[in-house]
Amino acid sequence: MTGNDLEPAETILSTPRLDLEPLLARHAALLFAHLSDAALYTYMPHQPPASVASLAERYQRLESRRSTDGSDIWLNWAVRLADSEEYVGYVQASIEADGHAMLAYFVFTPFQRQGYAMEMCSKVRDYLLNAFAASSVYALIDTRNRASIALVEKMGF
Repeated sequence: MTGNDLEPAETILSTPRLDLEPLLARHAALLFAHLSDAALYTYMPHQPPASVASLAERYQRLESRRSTDGSDIWLNWAVRLADSEEYVGYVQASIEADGHAMLAYFVFTPFQRQGYAMEMCSKVRDYLLNAFAASSVYALIDTRNRASIALVEKMGF
């Protein structure tokens, strides 16, 4: 992908159980309660969002789908159960100028250990490799996070 062609970044991705919607500011109100769960941040150097408004502001910036300097592509999806209004998590990826892509995800606590992480991350990984011609996909994981390490090993990272 070159230039200003970000059309693939606006694509809704689907799996048999999930719909991955390009993240918009309106998702802040829909995701805030789940993202306020401090348990999600055990292995991350982040805190839960302070408010729906601050989360919406952050998501508004991400809607540009580009880093401030324009060198990286930002892709973010709110992940919803297919045929439902229930959100199970979100996936984010950054495609760096050198073609490498970093993948990160959240599965909200009530939906963990049901295979959603594998399903959504596999879909996004394949999309990064195909639609964006990413040269590789990697994840940064705290070494104590055994579940995430097992996931990426299963995915062949």
